[in-house]
Amino acid sequence: MHLTQLNRECLLHLFSFLDKDSRRSLSLTCCQLREVYLDPCLWNLLHFSSPCQLRWDNYVLGSSLRYLTICWYSSRVQLVCNIEDWLKSSFQKDICSKHDSLVSTFLAHVCHMCPNLLTLTLSGCAHITDQDVVSVLQRCKKLRSLRLENCVRITDRSLQGVAEHGDNLEEVRVDFCRNITKAGLQSCKEMRPVIQLTAERSADMIPDNKPEEKEPLSKALQKFLLYS
Repeated sequence: MHLTQLNRECLLHLFSFLDKDSRRSLSLTCCQLREVYLDPCLWNLLHFSSPCQLRWDNYVLGSSLRYLTICWYSSRVQLVCNIEDWLKSSFQKDICSKHDSLVSTFLAHVCHMCPNLLTLTLSGCAHITDQDVVSVLQRCKKLRSLRLENCVRITDRSLQGVAEHGDNLEEVRVDFCRNITKAGLQSCKEMRPVIQLTAERSADMIPDNKPEEKEPLSKALQKFLLYS
C-alpha cells in the first residue's frame, strides 16, 4: 500500500512520530501529505533548543498548541546575552542584535494564535521582557504552568502579571532570574496563594542596576568579572 492511500487519521498518527524536520521533508513530496503537515492537530507540542530554530519553516502554530518550550543552553547566554546592555562591548551588542527580538516576536505570534496553551517553559531566553510574559498571561488564559529559568530581564513585574492574570495557573517557577526580589515573591504568594510558586536562587542573586542608580563599585566589579 502506498503511503498516500492511508486515511487522514492514520497519516496524522504516523506524522506524530516524526521530528519537525522529518515532518517538513515528507510534506514536500505531495499535496496530500502537505495538508496533513499543516493540520493544527499535529502541533500540540513544540520544543526549540535555540532561538535560531524559531526562524526555521518546520513547524505550525495554531490553536492546538498546548505545550511550548524554548531552551537555550549555550555559553553565549552566560558570556554575552546575560550581561546588562550598558556593560556590553560593541562586539557583544552586535552579537545580540542578531537574535535579541526572536523570542519576543515568536511569543507575540503565540499570543494571537495559541489561546489554548497550557504550559510555557523559557530557559536561557535572556532577551525576553516582562511585557512578553504579561502578554502571554493576558492572551493565553488557560495557561497552567509557567517556568522561567535564567531569564535575566524578568523582574517583579512578571510576578505582578501572574497575580493579576494567572487565573488558571497552578505552577510558576522563576529560577535563576536575578532581578526577581523577595518582596515580589512574597507579594505574588499573598495575592495568589493557590499557585505553587518557586524561585531557586533568584532572590539571592545580584540584581541589575542602571548606571544612574550608582551601583556600589564592589558589586559592579563583581558582575564584570563574572561575565568577562
